[in-house]
Amino acid sequence: MKKLIYPAVALVSLLGLTSCDSFLDEQKPQGTVDNELLQNPQYVDNLIISAYAVWISAEDINSSFSMWNYDVRSDDAYKGGNGTEDGDVFHALEVSQGIMTTAWNISDMWQRLYNCISRANAALSLLDKMDSANYPLLEARKGEMRFLRAHGHFLLKQLYKKIPFAIDENMAPADYNELKNTTYSNDEGWQLIADDFKYAFDHLPATQADKGRPTKAAAAAYLAKTYLYKAYRQDDADSHQVTSINEEDLRQVLTYTDPVIMTAGGYDLEPDFHNNFRPEPQYENGCESLWAMQYSFNDGTKNGNCNWSYGLIVPNIPGVTDGGCDFYKPSQNLVNAFRTDADGHPYLDTYNDKDYDKSLDYADPRLFLTVGIPGLPYEFNRNYIMDNTAVWSRSNGLYGYYVTLKHNVDPDGDYLVKGGWWGSPMNHIVLRYADVLLMRAEAMIQLNENVPGAIDLINRLRNRAKGSVGMISDYEQVYGVHIGVEPYRGSYGQEEAMKLLKHERRVELALESDRFFDLVRWGDAERTLNKYYAEEASKCAIYNGAQFTPNKNEYLPVPFAQISASGGNYEQNIGF
Repeated sequence: MKKLIYPAVALVSLLGLTSCDSFLDEQKPQGTVDNELLQNPQYVDNLIISAYAVWISAEDINSSFSMWNYDVRSDDAYKGGNGTEDGDVFHALEVSQGIMTTAWNISDMWQRLYNCISRANAALSLLDKMDSANYPLLEARKGEMRFLRAHGHFLLKQLYKKIPFAIDENMAPADYNELKNTTYSNDEGWQLIADDFKYAFDHLPATQADKGRPTKAAAAAYLAKTYLYKAYRQDDADSHQVTSINEEDLRQVLTYTDPVIMTAGGYDLEPDFHNNFRPEPQYENGCESLWAMQYSFNDGTKNGNCNWSYGLIVPNIPGVTDGGCDFYKPSQNLVNAFRTDADGHPYLDTYNDKDYDKSLDYADPRLFLTVGIPGLPYEFNRNYIMDNTAVWSRSNGLYGYYVTLKHNVDPDGDYLVKGGWWGSPMNHIVLRYADVLLMRAEAMIQLNENVPGAIDLINRLRNRAKGSVGMISDYEQVYGVHIGVEPYRGSYGQEEAMKLLKHERRVELALESDRFFDLVRWGDAERTLNKYYAEEASKCAIYNGAQFTPNKNEYLPVPFAQISASGGNYEQNIGF
Protein backbone atom coordinates (compact mmCIF):
# COMPACT_ATOMS: atom_id res chain seq x y z
CA MET A 1 0.00 0.00 0.00
CA LYS A 2 2.48 2.59 -1.19
CA LYS A 3 -0.20 5.22 -1.74
CA LEU A 4 -2.73 6.05 0.96
CA ILE A 5 -4.86 8.84 -0.44
CA TYR A 6 -6.99 10.88 1.95
CA PRO A 7 -10.55 9.82 1.03
CA ALA A 8 -13.69 11.95 1.09
CA VAL A 9 -15.20 9.89 3.90
CA ALA A 10 -12.29 10.47 6.27
CA LEU A 11 -13.55 11.00 9.82
CA VAL A 12 -11.80 12.89 12.61
CA SER A 13 -12.54 13.35 16.30
CA LEU A 14 -10.58 14.74 19.23
CA LEU A 15 -11.10 12.62 22.31
CA GLY A 16 -11.72 14.84 25.31
CA LEU A 17 -12.19 18.02 23.27
CA THR A 18 -15.53 17.22 21.63
CA SER A 19 -18.97 16.83 23.10
CA CYS A 20 -20.62 13.45 22.85
CA ASP A 21 -23.03 14.81 20.20
CA SER A 22 -20.32 16.15 17.90
CA PHE A 23 -18.34 12.97 18.41
CA LEU A 24 -21.35 10.95 17.23
CA ASP A 25 -21.96 13.25 14.27
CA GLU A 26 -18.39 12.72 13.11
CA GLN A 27 -18.56 8.98 13.67
CA LYS A 28 -21.59 8.44 11.39
CA PRO A 29 -21.72 9.05 7.62
CA GLN A 30 -23.54 12.13 6.35
CA GLY A 31 -27.28 11.60 5.93
CA THR A 32 -29.21 8.38 6.29
CA VAL A 33 -27.27 5.24 5.46
CA ASP A 34 -29.23 2.03 4.94
CA ASN A 35 -28.05 -1.44 5.83
CA GLU A 36 -27.35 -2.32 2.21
CA LEU A 37 -24.80 0.48 1.97
CA LEU A 38 -23.25 -0.53 5.28
CA GLN A 39 -22.69 -4.00 3.83
CA ASN A 40 -20.98 -2.56 0.74
CA PRO A 41 -17.31 -3.62 0.85
CA GLN A 42 -16.22 -0.46 -1.00
CA TYR A 43 -17.78 1.69 1.71
CA VAL A 44 -15.97 -0.03 4.55
CA ASP A 45 -12.75 -0.14 2.49
CA ASN A 46 -12.88 3.65 2.28
CA LEU A 47 -13.09 3.88 6.06
CA ILE A 48 -10.18 1.48 6.41
CA ILE A 49 -8.08 3.49 3.97
CA SER A 50 -9.01 6.58 5.98
CA ALA A 51 -7.66 4.92 9.12
CA TYR A 52 -4.34 4.34 7.37
CA ALA A 53 -4.28 7.75 5.66
CA VAL A 54 -4.52 9.70 8.91
CA TRP A 55 -1.06 8.49 9.89
CA ILE A 56 0.19 10.50 6.92
CA SER A 57 -2.31 13.36 6.68
CA ALA A 58 -2.43 14.17 10.42
CA GLU A 59 1.33 14.10 10.85
CA ASP A 60 3.22 17.36 11.22
CA ILE A 61 6.86 18.44 11.23
CA ASN A 62 6.41 19.51 14.85
CA SER A 63 4.47 16.40 15.84
CA SER A 64 6.12 13.59 13.93
CA PHE A 65 4.68 10.17 14.55
CA SER A 66 8.28 8.93 14.37
CA MET A 67 8.67 10.75 17.74
CA TRP A 68 11.96 12.39 16.77
CA ASN A 69 10.74 15.70 18.21
CA TYR A 70 10.35 14.05 21.61
CA ASP A 71 13.61 12.07 21.47
CA VAL A 72 15.52 15.32 22.09
CA ARG A 73 14.98 14.43 25.76
CA SER A 74 17.51 11.61 25.35
CA ASP A 75 21.30 11.67 25.33
CA ASP A 76 21.30 10.84 21.59
CA ALA A 77 20.47 14.26 20.16
CA TYR A 78 20.40 18.00 20.64
CA LYS A 79 17.26 19.85 19.60
CA GLY A 80 19.21 21.87 17.06
CA GLY A 81 17.76 24.64 14.92
CA ASN A 82 18.79 28.27 15.20
CA GLY A 83 19.00 28.43 18.98
CA THR A 84 17.09 27.78 22.17
CA GLU A 85 14.18 30.05 21.15
CA ASP A 86 13.75 28.19 17.87
CA GLY A 87 11.23 25.59 18.98
CA ASP A 88 11.47 26.75 22.59
CA VAL A 89 8.92 24.23 23.85
CA PHE A 90 11.20 21.43 22.66
CA HIS A 91 14.15 23.17 24.32
CA ALA A 92 12.21 22.83 27.59
CA LEU A 93 11.91 19.09 26.99
CA GLU A 94 15.60 18.86 26.12
CA VAL A 95 16.78 20.36 29.42
CA SER A 96 13.88 19.01 31.52
CA GLN A 97 13.06 22.51 32.72
CA GLY A 98 10.08 24.81 32.22
CA ILE A 99 7.76 22.17 30.75
CA MET A 100 4.25 23.65 30.76
CA THR A 101 0.98 21.71 30.70
CA THR A 102 -0.33 24.40 28.34
CA ALA A 103 2.56 24.09 25.83
CA TRP A 104 1.30 23.43 22.32
CA ASN A 105 3.64 20.48 21.72
CA ILE A 106 2.22 18.72 24.79
CA SER A 107 -1.37 19.09 23.60
CA ASP A 108 -0.79 18.71 19.87
CA MET A 109 0.54 15.16 19.89
CA TRP A 110 -2.23 14.01 22.24
CA GLN A 111 -4.86 15.33 19.83
CA ARG A 112 -3.20 13.92 16.72
CA LEU A 113 -2.84 10.43 18.15
CA TYR A 114 -6.44 10.30 19.32
CA ASN A 115 -7.45 11.43 15.82
CA CYS A 116 -5.73 8.30 14.55
CA ILE A 117 -7.43 6.09 17.12
CA SER A 118 -10.78 7.62 16.19
CA ARG A 119 -10.31 6.65 12.54
CA ALA A 120 -9.56 3.04 13.50
CA ASN A 121 -12.61 2.93 15.76
CA ALA A 122 -14.85 4.37 13.02
CA ALA A 123 -13.76 1.56 10.71
CA LEU A 124 -14.11 -1.06 13.44
CA SER A 125 -17.63 0.11 14.27
CA LEU A 126 -18.67 -0.52 10.68
CA LEU A 127 -16.73 -3.77 10.43
CA ASP A 128 -18.65 -5.03 13.46
CA LYS A 129 -21.83 -4.71 11.37
CA MET A 130 -20.40 -6.46 8.32
CA ASP A 131 -21.24 -10.00 7.23
CA SER A 132 -18.22 -12.20 6.51
CA ALA A 133 -20.15 -13.84 3.69
CA ASN A 134 -20.19 -10.51 1.83
CA TYR A 135 -16.80 -9.41 3.09
CA PRO A 136 -14.38 -12.37 3.27
CA LEU A 137 -11.55 -10.20 4.59
CA LEU A 138 -13.61 -9.17 7.62
CA GLU A 139 -11.44 -10.67 10.36
CA ALA A 140 -8.17 -9.65 8.72
CA ARG A 141 -9.35 -6.06 8.33
CA LYS A 142 -10.53 -5.99 11.93
CA GLY A 143 -7.05 -7.21 12.88
CA GLU A 144 -5.51 -4.34 10.92
CA MET A 145 -7.71 -1.75 12.60
CA ARG A 146 -7.02 -3.11 16.06
CA PHE A 147 -3.32 -3.04 15.20
CA LEU A 148 -3.59 0.65 14.26
CA ARG A 149 -5.61 1.39 17.39
CA ALA A 150 -2.98 -0.32 19.53
CA HIS A 151 -0.20 1.57 17.76
CA GLY A 152 -1.86 4.86 18.69
CA HIS A 153 -2.38 3.86 22.31
CA PHE A 154 1.21 2.54 22.51
CA LEU A 155 2.68 5.90 21.48
CA LEU A 156 0.37 7.75 23.86
CA LYS A 157 1.34 5.45 26.73
CA GLN A 158 5.05 5.97 26.04
CA LEU A 159 4.58 9.73 26.08
CA TYR A 160 1.96 10.39 28.76
CA LYS A 161 1.61 7.17 30.80
CA LYS A 162 -1.74 8.20 32.32
CA ILE A 163 -4.15 8.06 29.37
CA PRO A 164 -7.81 7.16 28.69
CA PHE A 165 -8.35 4.11 26.50
CA ALA A 166 -10.79 4.31 23.57
CA ILE A 167 -11.04 0.55 23.09
CA ASP A 168 -14.80 0.13 22.58
CA GLU A 169 -15.66 1.20 19.05
CA ASN A 170 -19.36 0.67 19.81
CA MET A 171 -19.43 2.74 22.98
CA ALA A 172 -22.64 4.70 23.61
CA PRO A 173 -22.20 8.41 22.80
CA ALA A 174 -22.64 9.66 26.35
CA ASP A 175 -20.01 7.23 27.59
CA TYR A 176 -17.22 8.99 25.72
CA ASN A 177 -17.54 11.91 28.10
CA GLU A 178 -17.15 9.51 31.01
CA LEU A 179 -13.79 8.04 30.01
CA LYS A 180 -11.15 8.45 32.69
CA ASN A 181 -7.39 8.20 32.58
CA THR A 182 -7.28 6.44 35.95
CA THR A 183 -9.55 3.49 35.19
CA TYR A 184 -6.62 1.14 34.66
CA SER A 185 -3.31 0.69 36.44
CA ASN A 186 -0.14 1.13 34.41
CA ASP A 187 0.14 -2.64 34.04
CA GLU A 188 -3.52 -3.00 33.05
CA GLY A 189 -3.10 -0.27 30.44
CA TRP A 190 -0.24 -2.10 28.77
CA GLN A 191 -2.35 -5.26 28.81
CA LEU A 192 -5.18 -3.51 26.95
CA ILE A 193 -2.71 -2.57 24.22
CA ALA A 194 -1.40 -6.14 24.19
CA ASP A 195 -4.95 -7.45 23.79
CA ASP A 196 -5.43 -5.44 20.59
CA PHE A 197 -2.11 -6.62 19.19
CA LYS A 198 -2.97 -10.20 20.16
CA TYR A 199 -6.22 -9.98 18.20
CA ALA A 200 -4.21 -8.69 15.25
CA PHE A 201 -1.72 -11.52 15.62
CA ASP A 202 -4.50 -14.10 15.65
CA HIS A 203 -6.23 -12.74 12.55
CA LEU A 204 -3.59 -11.24 10.26
CA PRO A 205 -2.01 -13.22 7.40
CA ALA A 206 1.69 -14.04 7.20
CA THR A 207 2.12 -11.77 4.18
CA GLN A 208 0.22 -8.84 2.68
CA ALA A 209 0.13 -7.74 -0.95
CA ASP A 210 -0.14 -4.10 0.20
CA LYS A 211 3.07 -3.38 2.07
CA GLY A 212 1.50 -0.78 4.35
CA ARG A 213 -0.78 -3.37 5.94
CA PRO A 214 0.65 -5.12 9.01
CA THR A 215 1.32 -8.86 8.94
CA LYS A 216 1.17 -11.55 11.60
CA ALA A 217 4.90 -11.08 12.27
CA ALA A 218 4.46 -7.30 12.64
CA ALA A 219 1.73 -7.90 15.21
CA ALA A 220 3.97 -10.41 16.99
CA ALA A 221 6.84 -7.92 17.11
CA TYR A 222 4.63 -5.15 18.47
CA LEU A 223 3.07 -7.58 20.94
CA ALA A 224 6.57 -8.47 22.15
CA LYS A 225 7.47 -4.80 22.46
CA THR A 226 4.33 -4.13 24.49
CA TYR A 227 5.10 -6.99 26.87
CA LEU A 228 8.68 -5.78 27.20
CA TYR A 229 7.43 -2.37 28.35
CA LYS A 230 4.86 -4.05 30.57
CA ALA A 231 7.53 -6.24 32.17
CA TYR A 232 9.23 -3.24 33.79
CA ARG A 233 6.49 -2.55 36.31
CA GLN A 234 5.80 1.08 37.27
CA ASP A 235 2.59 0.67 39.21
CA ASP A 236 3.46 2.79 42.25
CA ALA A 237 0.97 5.65 42.01
CA ASP A 238 3.43 8.04 43.66
CA SER A 239 6.44 7.37 41.43
CA HIS A 240 7.63 6.35 38.00
CA GLN A 241 10.24 4.01 39.43
CA VAL A 242 10.63 0.45 38.16
CA THR A 243 9.56 -1.63 41.14
CA SER A 244 9.98 -5.10 39.61
CA ILE A 245 10.57 -6.96 36.36
CA ASN A 246 7.86 -9.49 35.62
CA GLU A 247 8.96 -12.95 34.53
CA GLU A 248 5.72 -13.90 32.78
CA ASP A 249 5.82 -10.78 30.63
CA LEU A 250 9.39 -11.58 29.63
CA ARG A 251 8.33 -15.07 28.59
CA GLN A 252 5.66 -13.50 26.40
CA VAL A 253 8.44 -11.52 24.72
CA LEU A 254 10.19 -14.81 23.95
CA THR A 255 6.96 -16.28 22.61
CA TYR A 256 6.32 -13.47 20.15
CA THR A 257 9.91 -13.04 18.99
CA ASP A 258 10.10 -16.70 18.02
CA PRO A 259 12.20 -16.96 14.85
CA VAL A 260 9.61 -19.31 13.34
CA ILE A 261 7.05 -16.47 13.28
CA MET A 262 9.50 -14.11 11.64
CA THR A 263 10.76 -16.62 9.09
CA ALA A 264 7.21 -17.47 8.04
CA GLY A 265 6.74 -13.85 7.03
CA GLY A 266 10.05 -13.70 5.18
CA TYR A 267 11.72 -11.34 7.66
CA ASP A 268 15.44 -11.23 8.36
CA LEU A 269 18.32 -8.78 8.74
CA GLU A 270 19.29 -6.75 5.71
CA PRO A 271 22.79 -7.74 4.59
CA ASP A 272 23.83 -4.08 4.95
CA PHE A 273 22.64 -1.92 7.84
CA HIS A 274 22.39 1.11 5.54
CA ASN A 275 19.75 -0.54 3.34
CA ASN A 276 17.16 0.32 5.99
CA PHE A 277 17.66 4.04 5.41
CA ARG A 278 17.63 4.36 1.64
CA PRO A 279 14.75 5.89 -0.37
CA GLU A 280 15.24 3.89 -3.56
CA PRO A 281 12.28 1.57 -4.30
CA GLN A 282 14.49 -1.52 -4.37
CA TYR A 283 15.43 -0.95 -0.72
CA GLU A 284 12.09 0.07 0.75
CA ASN A 285 9.95 -2.61 2.41
CA GLY A 286 12.96 -4.90 2.51
CA CYS A 287 13.30 -8.06 4.58
CA GLU A 288 14.08 -6.14 7.78
CA SER A 289 11.05 -3.83 7.62
CA LEU A 290 8.25 -5.50 9.56
CA TRP A 291 5.95 -2.50 9.33
CA ALA A 292 6.58 0.95 7.89
CA MET A 293 4.70 4.15 7.20
CA GLN A 294 4.44 4.28 3.43
CA TYR A 295 5.36 7.50 1.65
CA SER A 296 5.51 8.26 -2.06
CA PHE A 297 5.77 10.88 -4.77
CA ASN A 298 5.06 11.08 -8.50
CA ASP A 299 1.81 9.26 -7.78
CA GLY A 300 -0.63 11.72 -9.31
CA THR A 301 -1.11 13.80 -6.16
CA LYS A 302 0.44 17.20 -5.53
CA ASN A 303 3.94 16.49 -4.21
CA GLY A 304 2.77 12.92 -3.60
CA ASN A 305 2.32 11.52 -0.11
CA CYS A 306 5.82 12.56 0.88
CA ASN A 307 7.36 12.20 4.29
CA TRP A 308 7.31 15.85 5.37
CA SER A 309 7.70 14.94 9.04
CA TYR A 310 11.49 15.04 8.77
CA GLY A 311 11.39 18.48 7.12
CA LEU A 312 12.95 20.25 10.09
CA ILE A 313 15.95 17.89 10.14
CA VAL A 314 17.39 18.87 6.76
CA PRO A 315 20.58 20.99 7.00
CA ASN A 316 20.67 24.43 5.38
CA ILE A 317 22.94 23.97 2.34
CA PRO A 318 23.07 27.21 0.31
CA GLY A 319 21.55 26.81 -3.13
CA VAL A 320 20.57 23.22 -2.38
CA THR A 321 18.43 22.97 0.75
CA ASP A 322 17.83 26.66 1.39
CA GLY A 323 15.39 26.79 4.27
CA GLY A 324 16.67 23.60 5.88
CA CYS A 325 16.18 23.97 9.63
CA ASP A 326 18.94 21.69 10.99
CA PHE A 327 17.04 20.18 13.92
CA TYR A 328 17.66 16.85 15.70
CA LYS A 329 21.45 16.99 15.71
CA PRO A 330 23.45 14.01 17.00
CA SER A 331 25.08 14.66 20.36
CA GLN A 332 28.76 14.34 21.11
CA ASN A 333 27.80 11.77 23.71
CA LEU A 334 26.18 9.59 21.04
CA VAL A 335 29.14 9.91 18.69
CA ASN A 336 31.49 8.93 21.51
CA ALA A 337 29.39 5.82 22.15
CA PHE A 338 30.46 4.44 18.76
CA ARG A 339 34.15 4.50 19.71
CA THR A 340 35.76 1.05 19.81
CA ASP A 341 39.05 -0.25 21.06
CA ALA A 342 41.66 -2.02 18.94
CA ASP A 343 39.70 -5.26 19.38
CA GLY A 344 36.54 -3.73 17.93
CA HIS A 345 34.64 -3.59 21.22
CA PRO A 346 32.93 -0.59 22.86
CA TYR A 347 34.28 1.26 25.87
CA LEU A 348 30.91 0.95 27.67
CA ASP A 349 31.15 3.00 30.90
CA THR A 350 34.21 4.95 29.74
CA TYR A 351 33.14 5.76 26.17
CA ASN A 352 32.72 9.45 27.02
CA ASP A 353 36.11 9.89 28.72
CA LYS A 354 37.30 11.57 25.53
CA ASP A 355 35.54 12.91 22.46
CA TYR A 356 35.74 10.88 19.29
CA ASP A 357 38.57 11.93 16.95
CA LYS A 358 38.16 10.45 13.48
CA SER A 359 41.91 10.62 12.78
CA LEU A 360 42.85 8.73 15.95
CA ASP A 361 39.98 6.58 17.19
CA TYR A 362 38.46 3.36 15.94
CA ALA A 363 34.69 3.49 15.46
CA ASP A 364 31.82 1.12 14.77
CA PRO A 365 30.96 1.54 11.05
CA ARG A 366 27.37 2.29 12.03
CA LEU A 367 28.64 5.70 13.19
CA PHE A 368 29.35 6.76 9.60
CA LEU A 369 25.93 5.49 8.48
CA THR A 370 24.11 7.29 11.29
CA VAL A 371 25.95 10.57 11.87
CA GLY A 372 27.27 13.12 9.39
CA ILE A 373 30.72 14.22 10.60
CA PRO A 374 32.82 17.23 9.50
CA GLY A 375 35.41 16.18 6.95
CA LEU A 376 33.19 13.43 5.49
CA PRO A 377 30.64 13.49 2.64
CA TYR A 378 27.07 14.42 3.51
CA GLU A 379 24.79 11.50 2.58
CA PHE A 380 27.85 9.88 0.89
CA ASN A 381 27.84 12.58 -1.80
CA ARG A 382 31.32 14.04 -2.30
CA ASN A 383 29.85 17.24 -3.67
CA TYR A 384 29.01 18.12 -0.07
CA ILE A 385 31.87 17.71 2.39
CA MET A 386 30.72 18.68 5.87
CA ASP A 387 32.72 21.18 7.90
CA ASN A 388 32.59 23.38 10.98
CA THR A 389 30.67 26.23 9.37
CA ALA A 390 27.16 27.64 9.53
CA VAL A 391 26.22 25.51 6.51
CA TRP A 392 26.15 22.51 8.82
CA SER A 393 25.01 24.30 11.98
CA ARG A 394 22.35 27.01 11.83
CA SER A 395 23.21 27.78 15.45
CA ASN A 396 26.84 28.50 14.53
CA GLY A 397 28.08 25.61 16.62
CA LEU A 398 25.81 25.95 19.66
CA TYR A 399 24.48 22.47 18.87
CA GLY A 400 27.68 21.27 17.25
CA TYR A 401 28.29 20.37 13.61
CA TYR A 402 27.07 16.78 13.40
CA VAL A 403 24.11 15.98 11.15
CA THR A 404 21.74 13.05 11.25
CA LEU A 405 21.89 10.76 8.20
CA LYS A 406 19.10 8.21 8.75
CA HIS A 407 16.35 10.78 8.18
CA ASN A 408 17.90 12.61 5.24
CA VAL A 409 18.58 11.73 1.59
CA ASP A 410 21.20 12.66 -1.00
CA PRO A 411 20.32 16.16 -2.25
CA ASP A 412 21.31 15.12 -5.79
CA GLY A 413 19.56 11.75 -5.80
CA ASP A 414 16.10 12.79 -7.11
CA TYR A 415 14.46 11.91 -3.78
CA LEU A 416 14.52 15.31 -2.09
CA VAL A 417 11.24 17.16 -2.68
CA LYS A 418 10.61 20.85 -2.02
CA GLY A 419 7.12 21.71 -0.80
CA GLY A 420 6.10 23.71 2.25
CA TRP A 421 9.15 22.01 3.75
CA TRP A 422 11.70 19.56 2.50
CA GLY A 423 10.38 16.03 2.19
CA SER A 424 11.17 12.68 0.62
CA PRO A 425 9.30 9.49 -0.26
CA MET A 426 11.47 7.46 2.13
CA ASN A 427 9.42 5.23 4.40
CA HIS A 428 9.55 5.48 8.18
CA ILE A 429 10.17 1.98 9.54
CA VAL A 430 8.19 1.57 12.75
CA LEU A 431 9.35 -1.97 13.48
CA ARG A 432 12.43 -3.66 12.10
CA TYR A 433 13.84 -7.10 12.59
CA ALA A 434 16.95 -5.86 14.41
CA ASP A 435 14.69 -4.64 17.21
CA VAL A 436 13.08 -8.08 17.42
CA LEU A 437 16.51 -9.67 17.95
CA LEU A 438 17.36 -7.13 20.64
CA MET A 439 14.04 -7.60 22.43
CA ARG A 440 14.54 -11.36 22.45
CA ALA A 441 18.10 -10.98 23.74
CA GLU A 442 16.94 -8.62 26.50
CA ALA A 443 14.25 -11.04 27.69
CA MET A 444 16.79 -13.90 27.76
CA ILE A 445 19.23 -11.84 29.82
CA GLN A 446 16.65 -10.55 32.28
CA LEU A 447 15.36 -14.08 32.78
CA ASN A 448 19.01 -15.09 33.28
CA GLU A 449 18.41 -18.01 30.96
CA ASN A 450 20.60 -18.80 27.97
CA VAL A 451 22.70 -15.65 28.31
CA PRO A 452 25.15 -17.05 25.73
CA GLY A 453 22.23 -17.31 23.31
CA ALA A 454 21.43 -13.66 23.94
CA ILE A 455 25.04 -12.71 23.20
CA ASP A 456 24.76 -14.66 19.94
CA LEU A 457 21.78 -12.50 18.95
CA ILE A 458 23.72 -9.34 19.76
CA ASN A 459 26.63 -10.69 17.74
CA ARG A 460 24.37 -11.12 14.72
CA LEU A 461 24.00 -7.36 14.68
CA ARG A 462 27.69 -6.73 15.28
CA ASN A 463 28.64 -9.09 12.47
CA ARG A 464 26.13 -7.40 10.19
CA ALA A 465 27.63 -4.02 11.16
CA LYS A 466 31.10 -5.32 10.33
CA GLY A 467 29.95 -6.03 6.78
CA SER A 468 27.96 -2.83 6.34
CA VAL A 469 30.64 -0.90 4.52
CA GLY A 470 29.25 -0.70 0.99
CA MET A 471 28.79 3.08 1.16
CA ILE A 472 31.97 3.71 3.16
CA SER A 473 34.38 1.14 1.72
CA ASP A 474 37.04 3.77 0.97
CA TYR A 475 36.57 5.95 4.05
CA GLU A 476 39.69 4.60 5.73
CA GLN A 477 41.87 5.21 2.69
CA VAL A 478 40.40 8.54 1.56
CA TYR A 479 39.29 10.18 4.80
CA GLY A 480 41.61 8.59 7.34
CA VAL A 481 38.97 7.12 9.62
CA HIS A 482 39.53 3.83 11.46
CA ILE A 483 36.69 1.31 11.34
CA GLY A 484 36.46 -1.46 13.90
CA VAL A 485 33.68 -3.65 15.22
CA GLU A 486 33.87 -7.26 16.30
CA PRO A 487 31.53 -9.76 17.97
CA TYR A 488 31.88 -10.63 21.65
CA ARG A 489 33.75 -13.84 22.31
CA GLY A 490 33.89 -13.97 26.08
CA SER A 491 31.67 -15.45 28.77
CA TYR A 492 29.36 -12.92 30.37
CA GLY A 493 27.19 -12.85 33.48
CA GLN A 494 23.75 -11.28 33.59
CA GLU A 495 24.86 -7.80 34.66
CA GLU A 496 27.61 -7.51 32.06
CA ALA A 497 25.34 -8.93 29.37
CA MET A 498 22.72 -6.27 30.11
CA LYS A 499 25.39 -3.59 29.63
CA LEU A 500 26.23 -5.07 26.24
CA LEU A 501 22.53 -5.25 25.34
CA LYS A 502 21.85 -1.65 26.32
CA HIS A 503 24.87 -0.47 24.35
CA GLU A 504 23.81 -2.45 21.29
CA ARG A 505 20.30 -1.01 21.39
CA ARG A 506 21.80 2.45 21.47
CA VAL A 507 24.18 2.14 18.52
CA GLU A 508 21.91 -0.05 16.40
CA LEU A 509 18.77 2.05 16.89
CA ALA A 510 20.45 5.45 17.32
CA LEU A 511 18.24 8.38 16.28
CA GLU A 512 15.27 6.08 15.66
CA SER A 513 13.56 7.60 18.71
CA ASP A 514 13.67 4.61 21.05
CA ARG A 515 16.47 5.84 23.31
CA PHE A 516 14.56 8.05 25.77
CA PHE A 517 11.76 5.52 26.13
CA ASP A 518 14.32 2.76 26.73
CA LEU A 519 15.93 4.77 29.53
CA VAL A 520 12.55 5.29 31.19
CA ARG A 521 11.58 1.66 30.72
CA TRP A 522 14.81 0.43 32.34
CA GLY A 523 14.60 2.95 35.18
CA ASP A 524 17.88 4.50 33.98
CA ALA A 525 16.63 7.95 32.97
CA GLU A 526 17.60 9.97 36.05
CA ARG A 527 21.10 8.54 36.40
CA THR A 528 21.93 8.56 32.70
CA LEU A 529 20.52 11.96 31.81
CA ASN A 530 21.85 13.91 34.76
CA LYS A 531 25.29 12.44 34.08
CA TYR A 532 24.84 13.41 30.44
CA TYR A 533 23.84 16.97 31.32
CA ALA A 534 26.91 17.37 33.51
CA GLU A 535 29.29 15.98 30.88
CA GLU A 536 27.77 17.90 28.00
CA ALA A 537 27.54 21.30 29.69
CA SER A 538 31.09 22.21 28.64
CA LYS A 539 30.43 21.12 25.03
CA CYS A 540 26.87 22.36 24.57
CA ALA A 541 26.11 25.38 26.74
CA ILE A 542 22.36 24.82 26.68
CA TYR A 543 22.81 22.16 29.38
CA ASN A 544 23.92 24.66 32.00
CA GLY A 545 21.10 24.42 34.53
CA ALA A 546 19.56 21.31 32.97
CA GLN A 547 18.25 18.87 35.56
CA PHE A 548 16.18 15.71 35.18
CA THR A 549 13.71 15.40 38.04
CA PRO A 550 12.77 11.80 38.84
CA ASN A 551 9.09 10.97 39.23
CA LYS A 552 8.26 13.84 36.90
CA ASN A 553 10.31 14.08 33.73
CA GLU A 554 9.88 10.47 32.68
CA TYR A 555 6.55 11.41 31.09
CA LEU A 556 4.87 14.43 29.55
CA PRO A 557 2.10 16.08 31.54
CA VAL A 558 -1.49 15.45 30.58
CA PRO A 559 -2.38 18.56 28.54
CA PHE A 560 -4.18 21.25 30.52
CA ALA A 561 -6.84 21.59 27.80
CA GLN A 562 -7.69 17.89 28.09
CA ILE A 563 -7.99 17.99 31.89
CA SER A 564 -10.14 21.11 31.64
CA ALA A 565 -12.45 19.55 29.04
CA SER A 566 -12.77 16.23 30.86
CA GLY A 567 -15.05 17.53 33.60
CA GLY A 568 -12.85 16.13 36.33
CA ASN A 569 -12.36 12.70 34.74
CA TYR A 570 -8.66 13.15 33.98
CA GLU A 571 -5.90 13.34 36.57
CA GLN A 572 -2.51 14.93 36.05
CA ASN A 573 0.71 12.91 36.04
CA ILE A 574 2.73 13.23 39.23
CA GLY A 575 5.25 16.04 39.37
CA PHE A 576 3.16 18.56 37.40
